[in-house]
Amino acid sequence: MNKLYRSSRNRMLTGLIGGISENLGFSSTLLRLIFFISIFATGGTSLLIYFIAALVVPKEPYHVDPYTYGGADHGRGYK
Repeated sequence: MNKLYRSSRNRMLTGLIGGISENLGFSSTLLRLIFFISIFATGGTSLLIYFIAALVVPKEPYHVDPYTYGGADHGRGYK
């Protein structure tokens, strides 16, 4: 089972829904729409749960991809 992280790439506010969508393989747009509707359906309780979960779920670990960032020179253009 994959560990749940707040996404650093797929984020709008805290990255929580982006992290859930990456973990489950669902569309983040669909999950955000469902969450938005649930805010009104629960009278705002889901919004409170969202912010509590954003405090509990850790951020995605920092990972440097050498193919994206140019390796040791960190994309500065010289080798």
